[in-house]
Amino acid sequence: MEFLTIFLSSLITLVSPVGFVVDRVAQNTIRKQFKSVEQLEVRIDNAPSYQLIQGRVDRVRIAGRGLFPAQDIRLDTLELETDPIQLDARRLRSGKPKLEKPLRAGVRLVITQADLNRALRSPTVLKRLTSLGISALGQQNRQRSQRYSLLNPRIALLANQRLQIQAELQEANDPQTLKIVAESGLEIIAGRQLRLINPTVRLDDEAVPEQVIRPIANGISEQADLRQLEKSGITARILQLNVTETQINVAAFVQLAPEKPR
Repeated sequence: MEFLTIFLSSLITLVSPVGFVVDRVAQNTIRKQFKSVEQLEVRIDNAPSYQLIQGRVDRVRIAGRGLFPAQDIRLDTLELETDPIQLDARRLRSGKPKLEKPLRAGVRLVITQADLNRALRSPTVLKRLTSLGISALGQQNRQRSQRYSLLNPRIALLANQRLQIQAELQEANDPQTLKIVAESGLEIIAGRQLRLINPTVRLDDEAVPEQVIRPIANGISEQADLRQLEKSGITARILQLNVTETQINVAAFVQLAPEKPR
């Protein structure tokens, strides 16, 4: 979601103070936000066209396949459609575009199981995932957990909104590893917070007690709360989350406030 809000804010650069923005120019601007792109279509709707000079756009529609916002991180499908965009005309003419009204957009995102596993092999994603897990453990257990490394993580999407993650844990200076298998259902609360449903964890085929899992699951839920974005002027809500055996489909609403354009 952090990437989507940064990407959304970049749309304010699609309006040029010196002429008219055509779809091809806009497409090139969007391509620059990614490491690479397999397919991309951009359409800007505006009538009459002179509104562009005044900083007004009726709608921007973007449809992409195989988008790489970072190395080894692939989005199978990204579809985005904005409400009308209004920029400050005076700031626009000075080359410093600024939102005059909130920028709102609907987003549809598809990530496949293969792409998730590709991302898990990325050092950047693995580091973020490890940090999330350490934060979820709470202050009392963080120092002890930092002695462990997470190796060979892989994910399997299951039916009924569930997924499974397998990995190996290795303590510093110890060649032995522990096999960890975690499985949980997923649910979105109030459009903003992820909740783990009936999570289970096994270490070397031995079940971890529920009283140990529960505070970790609660910590992950707190870390995955979209309200944390609001201090940056961003409002984001998950409208739909659908997990199948091959992919995750997300439909979301994102709003960028004019007070804090990024």
